Amino acid sequence: MDQAEGSTQGAAHSVPGCYRHPDRETGVRCTRCDRPICPECMISASVGFQCPECVRGGSGTGHAPEASAPRTIAGGTMTADPRLLTKLLIGINVAVFLAQQAIGDTVTEHFELIGRAQYSLFGPVEGVAEGQYYRLLTAMFLHSPTNFTHILFNMLSLWWIGGPLEAALGRARYISLYLVSGLAGSALTYLLAAPNEPSLGASGAIFGLFGATGVLMRRLNYDLRPLGALLVINLIITFTPGFNIAWQAHIGGLVAGVAVGYAMVHAPREKRTLIQYGACAVVLVAVVVLTLIRTAQLT
Repeated sequence: MDQAEGSTQGAAHSVPGCYRHPDRETGVRCTRCDRPICPECMISASVGFQCPECVRGGSGTGHAPEASAPRTIAGGTMTADPRLLTKLLIGINVAVFLAQQAIGDTVTEHFELIGRAQYSLFGPVEGVAEGQYYRLLTAMFLHSPTNFTHILFNMLSLWWIGGPLEAALGRARYISLYLVSGLAGSALTYLLAAPNEPSLGASGAIFGLFGATGVLMRRLNYDLRPLGALLVINLIITFTPGFNIAWQAHIGGLVAGVAVGYAMVHAPREKRTLIQYGACAVVLVAVVVLTLIRTAQLT
């Protein structure tokens, strides 16, 4: 009895401990350096598991550690929650909408996009032309406080289109696309709409996501007809009299989304980051130029 127990204990002690966590016994070894590794240190490789040091060294290839990390089709980092930013954007829009409901017109009037106008007879002249350039950005997170369908349809579109696109591009590229598309829509609205005509909503940014999704689907040889039909319906609604929609925001966002989306998806791997963010910078320069031109016209 005692002899058998002693043999069992000897066999148990023969199991090696993890080279990083000696107190953790393991029967798994790195397929490259043969060091014992515990579950926390195991990194899945093409065959078996490797230790963090071998992965960090690029498995002997000399590549940087991030070169071995899985990437999206646009070169973005794969994440545990690929829809996180989409959820946050929806949350911000809903929170702002609730603030509009709770506080009243003050929030809307201070942050909606308007070129140059007075909100009251004896009130100050306000608008982007008066130096309130932040309105180009803040208007993207406002919605009509009296029209619940406005925010409902925009947030549903953001979830349906934005979620898969975020997963395909990665977070940094996705949020860059969203913001530059929205700003492009705001800039075109500022340029072409009447200076006293207010505009608000996430539609410009969402149309940018539509455009980039079309580019991505074409790159992957997916059937574009469902997306095309949805886009055509939205454009028909955009230009239908009576809906009071700022078509300039939709068109500006769509054009920017297609341009940036093409750069995101088709950029060659060697210069991918430079081309992708360079395209975003070009759109931002266009936004600045359009804004300055309109401001000069109104002042």
